Amino acid sequence: MNTKIVSAAAFVVFLVFKESMFTVNQIEQVVVTRLGEPVRVIKNSGLRFKIPLLETVAFFDKRLMSVELSALEITLGDKRRIMVDAFGRYRITDPLKFYQSVGSENGVLHRLNPVVLGSLSSVLGGVGLSTLLSDTRISAMNKIRDEVNKAAKGFGIDVVDVRIRKTDLPPQNSEAICKRMMSEREREARELRAKGIEIAQVIKSTADKENAIAISEADTKVQILISEGELEANKIYSEAFSKDKEFFAFFQSLEAYRTAFNPKNSTFVISPKSEFFNAMKGNHL
Repeated sequence: MNTKIVSAAAFVVFLVFKESMFTVNQIEQVVVTRLGEPVRVIKNSGLRFKIPLLETVAFFDKRLMSVELSALEITLGDKRRIMVDAFGRYRITDPLKFYQSVGSENGVLHRLNPVVLGSLSSVLGGVGLSTLLSDTRISAMNKIRDEVNKAAKGFGIDVVDVRIRKTDLPPQNSEAICKRMMSEREREARELRAKGIEIAQVIKSTADKENAIAISEADTKVQILISEGELEANKIYSEAFSKDKEFFAFFQSLEAYRTAFNPKNSTFVISPKSEFFNAMKGNHL
């Protein structure tokens, strides 16, 4: 029985001793509370002790941490509205003040978000969109960081950076811009089509004109060649027939007969003694 009592007592002592110990590593800092009230802060690493059941330990990170902020719609100095998606980086410098004002690392967003968004609205409300798109935005962001850091001192944290991850137009503005861009592209397309039709008409009219001129010139050349040919033929006929006038008269008579008697069912009422039949009578000889 004594052995069991001693074993039970030793086990209880072991549990109490185990519950009284805790370890603080290099990246942590600790606030020890007794019945909910802070009693001491531990920033150095190592093995530490507390009163079991009465004291509890809250661990906080020493490292640089990030907080994602809510998207905010801001009116810039040039009256343009944009959506700002920002984030901040902070470090817990006073764990006791942080524990009393924030409570835990999960509560940082709740306390820091309105401060950052208010500073963003204040500072960016005095600059234009061109400032955010140029290198001068660095000074604006530094001003926001300083304002936020000043306000965050009361939370026991040091805000080392505030950055804008991206900026975008509000949905209604984006839709309006898309419609305007589509309208502009449609207008440009109509202008290009109209210009293409105009150019096509100019090309067609020019081609028709050149075609008409070419045909006219060709017809003129044909007529000239025909005239020159006929003139040359008449000249040859004249030279040939001038050598034998009787043969020329006989040839002309034959041409007249061929022309006169060529149509079918032709009827002539001519005297047989007419000169028209001299060639047939042999009077041309």
